[in-house]
Amino acid sequence: MASFEQQSIFNQLPQQEIQTEDYSKKERINFLKDEINKSNYKYYVEENPYLSDFEYDSMFAELKELEEKYPQYKTPDSPTQRVGSVSEKFFSHKHKYRLYSLDNTYNAEELTAWYERVCKEYGKELELVCELKIDGLAIALTYEKGLFTLGVTRGDGITGENITQNLKTIKAVPLKLFEDKNLEVRGEIYMPKSSFEKLNEEALKTGEKVFANPRNAASGSLRQLDSTITAKRDLSMFTYTGIFEDESDKDIKTHYEGMQYLKKLGFKVNPNIRLVKNIQGAIDYCKEWETKRFELGYATDGVVIKVNDIAIQKDLGYTARAPKWATAFKFPPEEVSTKLLDIELNTGKTGIVTPVAVLEPVLLAGSTVSRASLHNFDEIKRLDIRIGDTVLIKKAAEIIPKVIKVMDSDIHNSLPIYQAPKVCPACGEPLVEREGEVGLYCSNKNCSQLMCAKIEYWASKEAMDIEYVGPSLIQQLYERKLISNPPDLYRLTIDDLMTLENIKDKSASNIYNSIQESKTRPLNRLVTALGIRHVGKETADILTGEFPSLDMLENASLEQLSNLEGIGEIIAKSIHNYFKDENNLKLINELKELGLNPQGAISKKSNIFEGKTFVLTGTLPNMTRDEASEIIKSHGGKTSSSVSKNTSYVLAGENAGSKLDKAQNLGVIILTENDFLEMIKE
Repeated sequence: MASFEQQSIFNQLPQQEIQTEDYSKKERINFLKDEINKSNYKYYVEENPYLSDFEYDSMFAELKELEEKYPQYKTPDSPTQRVGSVSEKFFSHKHKYRLYSLDNTYNAEELTAWYERVCKEYGKELELVCELKIDGLAIALTYEKGLFTLGVTRGDGITGENITQNLKTIKAVPLKLFEDKNLEVRGEIYMPKSSFEKLNEEALKTGEKVFANPRNAASGSLRQLDSTITAKRDLSMFTYTGIFEDESDKDIKTHYEGMQYLKKLGFKVNPNIRLVKNIQGAIDYCKEWETKRFELGYATDGVVIKVNDIAIQKDLGYTARAPKWATAFKFPPEEVSTKLLDIELNTGKTGIVTPVAVLEPVLLAGSTVSRASLHNFDEIKRLDIRIGDTVLIKKAAEIIPKVIKVMDSDIHNSLPIYQAPKVCPACGEPLVEREGEVGLYCSNKNCSQLMCAKIEYWASKEAMDIEYVGPSLIQQLYERKLISNPPDLYRLTIDDLMTLENIKDKSASNIYNSIQESKTRPLNRLVTALGIRHVGKETADILTGEFPSLDMLENASLEQLSNLEGIGEIIAKSIHNYFKDENNLKLINELKELGLNPQGAISKKSNIFEGKTFVLTGTLPNMTRDEASEIIKSHGGKTSSSVSKNTSYVLAGENAGSKLDKAQNLGVIILTENDFLEMIKE
C-alpha cells in the first residue's frame, strides 16, 4: 500500500530548491497541499511534529494566496477547507449503513456470559479485539475515491445530521486518504482533557457558558452553525471501524486487520487496541485499564469488545438495537477514601440549607475532588459523619462526588458529633423546619444567598435559559447592588455590565442581548423560573396547559388546582399560597411592566397521545428533549423523568443510558425519533 511519503511531490522536489517560477502554479499548489496535509497527519495522528510552526504558517499563507488567485486549482482536499464557514442550519441525512448501539456489561461474569453465547454455535473459542470506549460523539464519514465527501452524526442510528463542514475543521479527520478508496468509516469525536480545561478557563474569564464535561463540550462544538468556532475548539477523532466497498478490500477478513489498514490509509486509530485469544484476555484488558485510564489525555468510560472474525460477525447479526458480536464493558464508578476537613453550608433558592463536604483533595475518576455532596442533615446523622472522619466517596454517574460512608477508624468515636446549624450561614437568621419535609430552611425572605440562588435558578437552562449569566456574574452584580431580584436583570444596561471585572464590550453586549431575548420564553418557562415550592418543569407544563396566562393562573382556585391530574393537595396549596403573597404579586407585576407576560404555552393539536406517558432519554438527532416534550403535550400526552410499569413509551436518542436498559427490562415500547415523528404523521 502506498504511503504518504511515496505519494508526495516533496520526495521529488527538495524544498530548498523549489521556486514558484520553476514550475506551474498548479504544481506549487499541489506541493503545498501535500506538505501541509503530511504535517497535519504527522502531528495530529502520529503525534510526531514534522514542520515548525513558522514553516507551517508560511506554507498555509502561500497556499491560501495562490488558491485565491487561481481558484480553478482549489480542491476539496485542500487544507484551506478546514478554516470553516457559516451555515443556516444542519440538514438531516439518512445513513447508508445503520449505526447500532451497544449492549453493556458491568462485571466479568456478565462479560463471560456474553462470550459463551457467541461461542456456543461455533463450538470453539473466538478471538476478540479490545478497544477503549471513547467518551465522545459517534460519526460516520464517507470517502469517494479517497476524498472526504460526507460527515453525518449518529443521530438515532438511522438518520443523523450532515455536519461535513464542521468535521472538515478537525485535523485528525483526513480530507484525502493515502489511497483512492471508496469506504465509510465510523469514528468518535472527542475533546482532549487539556483543551476542555482551557476552553472552560477562557469561558469563565469572559462570562460565557461553561461546559460540564469534555463530551458536552465536543457536542456543543460540533453543532455550531459557524464552523469557524468548531475549528478553534481543538477536537480530535479516533476511528473504530470501517465498511470497505472496493472489491480489492474483500480480502480483509478480520476487524483487527481492518483497523491496521485504516491506519495505513491515514486514519487515527487508538494505539491501545489489542487482539486477544479469548475472554480471559478481554477481562485482563478491562482490569488493566480500569485504573490506567485516568492517565490518558481523553475521557474513556469502558472497553468495547468485538469478535475479530468478520464472517462470524455477519453470521451472528444484530438484535433490534445492537450487534450480537460486540459488547461494551462499563467501568464501575471509582471509590476512594479521604479526610473530611469541614462541612460547608449553602442556602439555596427555596431557602433550604444544604451541607457540602470539604475534603482533603484526592484523585477520583480522573479528576481532583475536594468537595462532595452530603444531601441533608438527616443523611449526616444516619451515616454519623463527623468532621475529621476518614470517609469513602464515589462519583454518581461519574459526575457528582458524594460521601457514601464513614471508614472504620479508631479516632471516629473520639470526634465530636456533628450538630446541625441553628441559623442561616448567610444572614444569621433562625433556621426552621417545614412540616413533612426533610431539611432546614432560612426564615429570612431577603437573605442575600437565597436571593442570589433564586436569580441563578431564574437564569438556568431549565428556566429562562439566559446564556452567559452564571453564578460568578450574578454574585458580582448582587455585591455591587445592581440586582437584588430576577426583575432587576431586565433593568441592566450595557454600561452597568461594563463596570464588572473582565467584562469588555463584546461580552457586555452578549449578556445584555441574552437577557433581553429571554423575554420571549414561553409561559411554562416563566412559571418554572418563579421557583414556586414543589413546582418544577413538569408541574409548570401541567399548569400552563390548563391556565394559558399568568392572570388565569394567579386567579385559579385551590379546588381548580387540586383537580388537575399530576397536582396533589400539597402542590396545589403551595401554588395557591404563592399567588396570595403580596411580595410575589409585586414581583409578577414588575415582570409584566418590564415586558414579560407570555400567553399560552402549548396549543393542543390532537389527542393521539391522550393517556400516554413518555420518558425521554439520550440526545435526539433533530430536536431537543424540551422540543420533543412540548410536541408530546401538544398531542395530549404527558412526560415523566423516570421509567416505570406505567410508562407507555421511551423516546431514545444517542447515548441513552440506564433509562433505556430499565425500559427493555420492563418491556416498555422504545421509539426512535423517526418512529415518534411517524406516529404524529399518522
